[in-house]
Amino acid sequence: MYKRVLLVLGLSIGLTSCSNENENPFLITSSQVGVLKKDVKINQLDSIFKGDSIVRQTSGPEQLRSTDEIKIYDKQGQALMNLEPLQEFDSTSTIGYIRIIDPRFETKQGLSVKSTFKDIVENYNISRIENTINAAVVFIDEINAYITIDKTQLPTSLRYDTDGKIMASQIPDDAKIKYFMIYWN
Repeated sequence: MYKRVLLVLGLSIGLTSCSNENENPFLITSSQVGVLKKDVKINQLDSIFKGDSIVRQTSGPEQLRSTDEIKIYDKQGQALMNLEPLQEFDSTSTIGYIRIIDPRFETKQGLSVKSTFKDIVENYNISRIENTINAAVVFIDEINAYITIDKTQLPTSLRYDTDGKIMASQIPDDAKIKYFMIYWN
């Protein structure tokens, strides 16, 4: 009798912990984005998003393709995310990059495409900031993400300088996210 009670208790705990883990279909972690897990292969997307629309971007004949982007839309036609495989043009590859488009996708700390730089600073350790021609790219290694912030939101002294180092203290708190990218490799 005692063993049965322990078995039922163990199964109950196991089932509730699994259901809590998958409760939020829009949760972003270091190894998942909503229903996508880090080990999902490109050829599994049709079964994962069977109720949604998947658009594979190709340009020209297979030998001349310049992109292998996959766009995911929900049932209402709203863009959810764009995906790129780790190995281009390989349907058995896992996902390499995910651009989050839908603001319902967010981390446990509430970071989403609608967040500001202040939300990043208050909730995450910034690994590094790279200076590009048009953006500051903020890397957050703990969630395998990088966020781009358009240079038009930065002080004038930083907008036209691609060589200088951008410090977190130089980015305004209210700077909006231009792109929210997850990378898996």
